[in-house]
Amino acid sequence: MNHTPVVFIHGAWLHALSWESWAERFAGRGFLALTPGWPGEPAAAREMRESSEALAGIGLDVLTDHYADVVRSCETAPVIVGHSVGGLIAQHLLGANIGRAAVAIAPAPINGVPLPASPARLWTPGQTDEAEQTDGAEELVSLSPGQFHQTFANTTASEESDRLFERYVVPTPRLLLADLTSEVRSPHAMADVGNAERGPLLLISGQEDRLVPDSVTRAVYKQYGDSTAVTDLKQFADRAHSLVIDSGWRFVADYVLGWLNEQGLGANPL
Repeated sequence: MNHTPVVFIHGAWLHALSWESWAERFAGRGFLALTPGWPGEPAAAREMRESSEALAGIGLDVLTDHYADVVRSCETAPVIVGHSVGGLIAQHLLGANIGRAAVAIAPAPINGVPLPASPARLWTPGQTDEAEQTDGAEELVSLSPGQFHQTFANTTASEESDRLFERYVVPTPRLLLADLTSEVRSPHAMADVGNAERGPLLLISGQEDRLVPDSVTRAVYKQYGDSTAVTDLKQFADRAHSLVIDSGWRFVADYVLGWLNEQGLGANPL
């Protein structure tokens, strides 16, 4: 029996372990769940916080090519599920007909849709004193537990936010952030929104997201308006950028599973 593969792509400031609950739930529904990390990513978030020099030179081009290779290596074209920067990559790949469907959760925006300048300017850390940096001060940007709670997990209690931080939060390359915010658009930050031959796409936003606000995801959704390919939008009230890892993750995951079934992309296709 061939199980439908699902490739999960994590975003900035999170480790691949951020998908551990999703992978278990999708595997329990019969999917082949794959959670490949970024190139050079250590096995645990704590290890990555202590020594993450290998990530310093990673930009959007390296990440996109890395996950394109992962998707192409699957015997059956997989579903791609991405969060934040991973959601941008998922859209880019799907628009290039790499993968059979995509789910972009609180995705970093495509095609020049602007990211917010507030509240903490995390996407442009040079403009704030709050962004702390790790080894190689000019190359990596990290979050403090307080900053993570304020901007990433702002709908959770402080105790839960601290637990999430300890298990999942890691530094992110400054080069990657520059690729996302530069006025000179990286080709990897673009997606073919007019491709009518691509597979189905689901965009998901949290309406309390401070890092990728709901308004940004809605602006991206409008870019797909002229395409005849399936493009859906789901907005979750009272959810922040942490919606894939906080205590409400199951509601989001189950919605995605239901949407995949509606698209005829269940775990065991005929």
